[in-house]
Amino acid sequence: MKISPLEITVRDLIQGYDNNEEEGVVGYGGLLNIRPQYQREFVYTPKQQEEVVNSIFKGFPLNVMYWVKNEDGQFELLDGQQRTLSICSYAEGEFYVTLNGTPRAFHNLTDSQRELFLNYPLQVYVCENGTDDEKLDWFEIINIAGEKLTKQELRNAAFPGAWLTSAKRRFSKTGCVAYKLGQDYIQANPIRQEYLEKVLYWITECGSDKAIKEYMAAHQKDANADAEWQYFQMVIAWVKMLFVKKRKEMKGIDWGDLYNRFKNNNYSSSELEERIKTLMMDDDVTNKRGIYEYVLSGNERKLNIRAFSDNMKREAYERQNGICSKCGKHFEIEQMEADHITPWSQGGKTNAKNCQMLCRECNRRKSDN
Repeated sequence: MKISPLEITVRDLIQGYDNNEEEGVVGYGGLLNIRPQYQREFVYTPKQQEEVVNSIFKGFPLNVMYWVKNEDGQFELLDGQQRTLSICSYAEGEFYVTLNGTPRAFHNLTDSQRELFLNYPLQVYVCENGTDDEKLDWFEIINIAGEKLTKQELRNAAFPGAWLTSAKRRFSKTGCVAYKLGQDYIQANPIRQEYLEKVLYWITECGSDKAIKEYMAAHQKDANADAEWQYFQMVIAWVKMLFVKKRKEMKGIDWGDLYNRFKNNNYSSSELEERIKTLMMDDDVTNKRGIYEYVLSGNERKLNIRAFSDNMKREAYERQNGICSKCGKHFEIEQMEADHITPWSQGGKTNAKNCQMLCRECNRRKSDN
């Protein structure tokens, strides 16, 4: 793989710039593909964009950009997309910067300011004659510095095509349809591919990185991602049907996992709401988000029931004279565990009056039962 420097200016970079939602983003006279499949979505904030342009006007050096030259003479932007899009967007008049105390968009720059901007030299290194694997290896290496790619952004690099384009349109754009539908229930950032990763995690039955890659490989040549979009809609519709009242605790739960496990069970939404309301007011329930899985599965561990304090344990131990309430044998306090006399599920509270000390073996047997 050959790597060599390329001398260009901002003027060269923005020539022929075109940002087309469907067909992609190009610059450098139409020769540079600014957003290849392995690139992340645009994530710079307005302040970061302004800092890039201000650096140009102040003559400060920008970080090196890396391009790949293909066999047909076209280029792909390997690293530097955020800076490149910031520069091109400013030249398109999409935002302004403050110069000498005056807001300046590109179209109202003075002649000298415009020439300063357009003639700014950019540092570019180009690699060519490399395999796809070599290019992606280089991509990962040069992205060690700065904002690292997410796992899903790296997966996208390996499986380009119509299916991925369709999936990203639904799950990976600012204000995408998946975000609009699921924003009250999902804690994720669509432009960092977290929505897409979430639906793939759910659809592969909480699959590992390997399982998600295998799924993407199996569907890479699909014409679209309609199946994944339909699945996502079914998950959200199921959540809305069962849990009629929205609460902040609902955001970030693995709803797809719950859907996969419990979608065929029959529940009453009104009864679920009454149970949830009661549990939300229960001081012994320390994990309120776990309530939603608990009312479906009955697994108390999801609730993180408040533990007995050391003082409560000591009081119960002294009251029992160190005798286990089940087997009647004497133990040191370190060999015993606190237990609810009246189970929490039957209304028993986590307080001194409802505390008993059991030996570890008896407590384990009780838990198993």
